Amino acid sequence: MAKKKQAARKTGKAKPTRKRRPTTRKRQPTTDALVAPVRPDLPDSVHLCEWPSVGGADATGGAGAAGGAGRYDPVLAEQVALVRRLVELGRSARTASKVRTRQPLGRALVGAPGWASLPDELRAQVADELNVQSVAALGSAGGELVDVTVKPNFRALGKRFGAGTKAVAAAVAATDPAGLAAAVRDGGSTTVTVDGAPVALSGDELVVTETPRSGWAVAADAGETVALDLTVTPELRRAGIAREVVRLVQDARKASGLEMTDRIALTWSASEPEVAEAVREHAAAVAGEVLATSFTEGSVGSAGGVSGSRRDDELGLEFSLAKV
Repeated sequence: MAKKKQAARKTGKAKPTRKRRPTTRKRQPTTDALVAPVRPDLPDSVHLCEWPSVGGADATGGAGAAGGAGRYDPVLAEQVALVRRLVELGRSARTASKVRTRQPLGRALVGAPGWASLPDELRAQVADELNVQSVAALGSAGGELVDVTVKPNFRALGKRFGAGTKAVAAAVAATDPAGLAAAVRDGGSTTVTVDGAPVALSGDELVVTETPRSGWAVAADAGETVALDLTVTPELRRAGIAREVVRLVQDARKASGLEMTDRIALTWSASEPEVAEAVREHAAAVAGEVLATSFTEGSVGSAGGVSGSRRDDELGLEFSLAKV
């Protein structure tokens, strides 16, 4: 390096200097100066701010700007976590049954502690995510539809009974499972007899599994069960076809380069009577989903849609769309 510097001095060539990129460093004092009269309480840097606390309280324990809004609600948090677990179980059951996600089903049955206390909006969220028309408690299906098994939760029992856990577990196994499940459902408690003495048990100390019989898809984990009624009525089938049509048109919109807010005119025809009936029945819903200002059944070849004619052989559906 020393030799190179000496050579540069001898030749009279100066080492080129790189220009510094412009920064916002010079702007910062100006911004601070503008804000200071309005908010003199702000620190010089965000890194000097106090950490926010729960409920909007400041570091001194007083109420912050939020005035207590946004306070953490542990009950709601647990309910949301339950909804997520139930949705995962329901999707697992649907996948195992090989029923398409877009095919609506009539109902789902749920067996889980805490289900009865869920707000209606969270129950509706479960139904929407699972694409079912209704969701009800598994116990409401009646004994003729459900097989119930109850097992001891050895981890929970061990913490409480220690060496006496085996005796309690034997008492659980000897008790009618349907009665136990009914007693502890939705956070209740039950009693078993151990060596002639009654012993109270909570739902957390038992693992209840309620399994619907034939015609259902079931997924269960850690005492929580979701069962899907796999009966597909003609009405449900037509609703599923309509959802498939929405998917096809949305794919065509994307392939045509349309913006998400672009309105279209859509012309369609179906060679299958059931498909035609489904599209007619759900025409308003399909048109709303795909942003179609006109939704016409007719000859697609003469429609002249800018996207060209599209056909789905599985459904026997042909359609074209044009931006309006």
